[in-house]
Amino acid sequence: MQATVYKSTGSWYFVKNEKGESFNARLKGKFKIDNISSTNPIAVGDSVTIENETDSESIVIAEIHKRNNYINRVSPHNKNQQHIVASNLDQSLLFATIKEPKTSLGFIDRFLITAEAYHVPAIIVFNKIDLLKPKDEEYLNYVKSIYEKIGYKIVEISLEKRIGLEELTQLLKDKTTLITGHSGVGKSTFINYLFPEFKLKTQDVSNWSGKGMHTTTFAEMFDLSFGGKIIDTPGIRELGLVDIEKQELSQYFPEMRALLNDCQFNNCMHINEPDCAIKNAVSNNNIHSDRYYSYLNILESINSKSY
Repeated sequence: MQATVYKSTGSWYFVKNEKGESFNARLKGKFKIDNISSTNPIAVGDSVTIENETDSESIVIAEIHKRNNYINRVSPHNKNQQHIVASNLDQSLLFATIKEPKTSLGFIDRFLITAEAYHVPAIIVFNKIDLLKPKDEEYLNYVKSIYEKIGYKIVEISLEKRIGLEELTQLLKDKTTLITGHSGVGKSTFINYLFPEFKLKTQDVSNWSGKGMHTTTFAEMFDLSFGGKIIDTPGIRELGLVDIEKQELSQYFPEMRALLNDCQFNNCMHINEPDCAIKNAVSNNNIHSDRYYSYLNILESINSKSY
């Protein structure tokens, strides 16, 4: 029987079959996914085959079907393994904030790189726009100009003041959507807006650190009444890239990808090489300098080892 994984705790899995019937299931014996070193062999969003265990009423997951895509990160517990956040996604919403807490452009870029690498369309959602003063609004417009120019959709909302929520909700219809971002940016509040009956725990930003507090422990998928599914994820403090080599990093910057064939050298790293189309584009303001410096910073941080 085919089913979809709605919640993964690492030992037990909540799944639903095609009839909408739900089961608690566990893995059948030793389970391994070829070529993936992961802390969680089965992720939320996975399509699996379930069956009754012999001589038992227990439901077991006997097979995992091929993933269309997934979002991953370096495991927070083991830097030599990856953690698959969710799979089989139509899109992702990256919740971000200009203040309380401030989301760095580096964090946004790292998420967008992962989304590009695994073919998951990404939308950036800026929450808490009601808190912005004129200088903050100026900075938000600056940030929007960077990402909209290269094709990313930006949505501005205030969950507190109920601004922009109709547009955002409409984007979810009939799609499977990952919702992610730092803790404290409003993910759980948005899910409470969609599902008032859930009353998910939310916490204010920590006064001493300016960072959000963790509220969600495991990723979990929910069915939307108007069609579609959302996947809530634990707040991510850091986002380590997985399986991305230095030589391929520029491919996941859309504005760079379009120019790679124009570089003099096929293996150009866009640092000191002559006649580099990327550096020329930065000089001509066709590639934003902040994105280029972000590329250089991320390039420097990538370990040559693949996980």
